[in-house]
Amino acid sequence: MNSFMTILQLKIRKRQKNKIIFKKVLALPTPFFDAIITIQGVIKEKEMKILIVDDESLTREGLIASVDWAALGIDEIYQADDGLSGLETARENKPDIILCDVRMPRMNGIEMLEQIEGFDPDVTAIFMSGYSDKEYLKAAIQLKAINYIEKPIELGEMQQTLQRAVEQCARQRLLGNKGVTLESEQGAQLAYRFTMPFAAHRDAIEGLLRNFSAVSAKNKFKYITTYIVKLQAIPEDPQILRQIKEALQGYLIPMHLNVIYTEKRVYHIIFHIYGELETTAGTREMIASQIAKLFHGCGAFYISIGDTVSGYQEAYHSYESAVIYLQDSFFFEPCKVLSASVIDGCRDVDQTLLQQKITEAKTMVRESGEEATMQVLDEIAQLLRGRRGMLQNQIKGLYYELFLCLYDARLNRQMVPDMAIENRENIMDIMDQCFSFYQLHQMLVEKTHRYYADIKENSSENPTVAIIREFIAGNYADAALSVKDISDYANLSVSYVCTLFKNETGTTINQYITDFRMRKAKQLLADPRNRVGEVSACVGYNDGNYFAKSFRKFTGLSPSEFREQVVRA
Repeated sequence: MNSFMTILQLKIRKRQKNKIIFKKVLALPTPFFDAIITIQGVIKEKEMKILIVDDESLTREGLIASVDWAALGIDEIYQADDGLSGLETARENKPDIILCDVRMPRMNGIEMLEQIEGFDPDVTAIFMSGYSDKEYLKAAIQLKAINYIEKPIELGEMQQTLQRAVEQCARQRLLGNKGVTLESEQGAQLAYRFTMPFAAHRDAIEGLLRNFSAVSAKNKFKYITTYIVKLQAIPEDPQILRQIKEALQGYLIPMHLNVIYTEKRVYHIIFHIYGELETTAGTREMIASQIAKLFHGCGAFYISIGDTVSGYQEAYHSYESAVIYLQDSFFFEPCKVLSASVIDGCRDVDQTLLQQKITEAKTMVRESGEEATMQVLDEIAQLLRGRRGMLQNQIKGLYYELFLCLYDARLNRQMVPDMAIENRENIMDIMDQCFSFYQLHQMLVEKTHRYYADIKENSSENPTVAIIREFIAGNYADAALSVKDISDYANLSVSYVCTLFKNETGTTINQYITDFRMRKAKQLLADPRNRVGEVSACVGYNDGNYFAKSFRKFTGLSPSEFREQVVRA
């Protein structure tokens, strides 16, 4: 065991038993309604374990020292300092509860929990984060986290959350001890296992099938077709997916079909639709259309239809084919349904011609006018829309070259940088946000139009003013940046550059520097990964309080309020 992992054996103090009647808690079969269950007694039957995963040792040690673990009935505590170490520790020690940070080095908490659920689907998760990150919060909900706690941690809230987690684990143990499994839970676990090769997971799959058959009559897996829904964003309401599944099941009943579903990699919803009769291609298209209707209002998505297979032993092959078809989704308009017939009907990308056009476009940006450049970009789009034969990352790599060309062209013309593509990291960020090729290409078109518009604007600008703007754009992060530095760079007197800049632009140099820094700060704050203190330093402020005052004066909001507003939007 690594040095950063420790295990603490804790003594359990005597405590009063709280009795809970199952009839009031879970919808169980009649024989169990008479059973009075003691949650604390169940906890005592087997040691309760918790794994704390956080890259900040002070947080881990502080929790271990502050929480009354004995009162909770937790006997063993493990800790790890990042997602990969947490994954290894969970695999070795099978904790009942995982308390983890969202953002960590090497592997974040969301990715870690997704992998842990693959071998321990019953684990109870609690997420912690110092970031108000909407997407991570929704991902935590989708991973069935019992709560999402913001840092700094309030001890009372943590104690209550841990108590709920302990009670949830106890109920799960009771269900297992009595041999009772709820249909939806078993169906979800089985659906998840169907996304794994049968040969390597035979025992687990057949065990889940037995459990599922014990609680559900919907157990005839003679023919199976997998449908995958790839979402751009997780639905706001965590109940939406459950409601969609129930509505889909109702739609399938007249067809004598059933469905089990699971979630994978946060943005992928997998439906396995099955029955005793093989469906026709027309029926499968109808089902996909119905799924599309059910997801209407959930944002952009793609749906892929896997090949129909015979027998649960072949379920993975249906899932695998759906994954393969989904790989080409990037080249189609959002909300497209993809199947073997659609993909087989697509022509491969002419990669030689595409590379020629990419090279031509870069030359046009450097040497030609807007109309000629836009014509070449349109030809590139025609080569890629609805095609196949290239991976999404290959296309993004080519488009990265075009974005970078715009960036370099601005530098060569001594133009003020486009804030969205100010550096290579920003370029990668905006490309990552593009769900489809259509969005990626539209982003490039917009940035190209902006580039040529700025050329026209700058053509009439005083050359000295352009030099001043260029110097500020390259040195705004220097807290010591002054008008004297700028005048020295321009080889002119301070009074002259101040007067010239004010006459030409209508604003003072110092005000322009402040405005430039604030615009940059807004861009950096929009990314939850950047801490407010780090943003302050990045835009030339050594004093965080002074930065906050300046930012509020510029935007009417504090840096934290601005971030919350952006996240909510």
